[in-house]
Amino acid sequence: MAKKTGPPPSALTPALRARVETGRDRRASVPLESHAEVSVPEVRPDPVQILLAQDEGRVASLVPIRHARMNATPFTFFRGAAAIMASDLSRGASSGLTVQLCGDAHLSNFGLFNGADRRLVFDVNDFDETLPGPFEWDLKRLAASVSIAARHNGLAPKEARTATRAAVRGYRKAIAASVVVSPLDLLYYRVDVARYLEEREELHKGSRREIDKASRKDSLRALAKLTEVVDGRRRIVPSPPLIVPLGEELGEPDAARIRTFFDRYRQSLPPYRAAVIDRYRFLDLAHKVVGVGSVGTRCFIVLLESDGGAPLFLQFKEATRSVLEPFLGPSQYAHSGERVVQGQRSMQATGDVLLGWSHAEADGRTVEFYLRQLWDGKASAAVDEMGPKRLKRYAALCGGTLALAHARTGDAAAIHGYLGEDRTADDVFADFAERYADLNESDHAAHAEAIRAGRVAVAE
Repeated sequence: MAKKTGPPPSALTPALRARVETGRDRRASVPLESHAEVSVPEVRPDPVQILLAQDEGRVASLVPIRHARMNATPFTFFRGAAAIMASDLSRGASSGLTVQLCGDAHLSNFGLFNGADRRLVFDVNDFDETLPGPFEWDLKRLAASVSIAARHNGLAPKEARTATRAAVRGYRKAIAASVVVSPLDLLYYRVDVARYLEEREELHKGSRREIDKASRKDSLRALAKLTEVVDGRRRIVPSPPLIVPLGEELGEPDAARIRTFFDRYRQSLPPYRAAVIDRYRFLDLAHKVVGVGSVGTRCFIVLLESDGGAPLFLQFKEATRSVLEPFLGPSQYAHSGERVVQGQRSMQATGDVLLGWSHAEADGRTVEFYLRQLWDGKASAAVDEMGPKRLKRYAALCGGTLALAHARTGDAAAIHGYLGEDRTADDVFADFAERYADLNESDHAAHAEAIRAGRVAVAE
């Protein structure tokens, strides 16, 4: 008999039992097994055209870098193809059990970073597409990313399926455990470094390297790596087209715009956080290319300095409409930067104390941004180097971490009732992941063909 996972019945109050039953009733009307399918219509939207539509409004000179990075492997393609998958998910079965979605919950969007108390934690760390929606959209994207990464790493089909099932099992177990945890305890609970090492005990040495790397990534490290002193002034070092300093080109009108931009940013922070920003002065600004799917959006880094000479690097990244909005409806927040920030604040147990949003006029339109610290203890696991054991462990950790984020923003009891206490869900979502990995490979091939045909330009 398959081992069951869930809180003991004696731990459930009548209210919790009722919510678990709500999930079971939903499963009766939308069978769990229906999520194994990838709904592909006879005339599916062209995946390449979806990507090209996203290029509109981006920095044209950087778009070829985006497509080059995406086309490197099926996994890098998947990382940049959240819009394609959102379109596909919109045609599938829906549980109707709403949480705050990450919107792009693939393996590389989890990692280490400094919490508010400067202790390293492990959590979801990308919220560009965040929006409320059915919990399974995030779970399906995570499961698919495991299957795609496993194939890229040369794992056998059985090993790939084992890792994918581990991600779903990690999610299912954490959701079940969350049912009897108080909302306040859920808010405080986090995966700290000790837990991170415990979860990956057989990989202690590799995990230590990741932790050491994260511990060194701060503003001082960024100062040493990204800047130099020129004519007695600290400047960001150019590395075009990936890093293009702009500070030397700023005139008084630009300086006024920067002050207005930061005034708006300050208003998005609690007053005691804004007071911290007030104790720094502007030194330099640069455009910086980041990520895979985000390439071409406007992303800048700004160097600030206190009177005592302490550096502070901030990153402000363009926030656009979530790729989920055409299918799940518009965000409750008119400002896309606020959408990202509020989604992040609700899903993470602890986060960047300087996270905020602002906007500015550029190219004749209003561009919305969210701001955060650059390199604040951030580090991600090298997914493309993982063998079967390491990928299985890491996938389970990501699944459990995603479940905690969903439990903070949705009904863990109903989700638990829907997923059930046995391993059926593990197999259902693994089936979906394998089928979606096939579709992703087809889309990656179509993207490569579009590049060869000259329909899509790539950087050499």
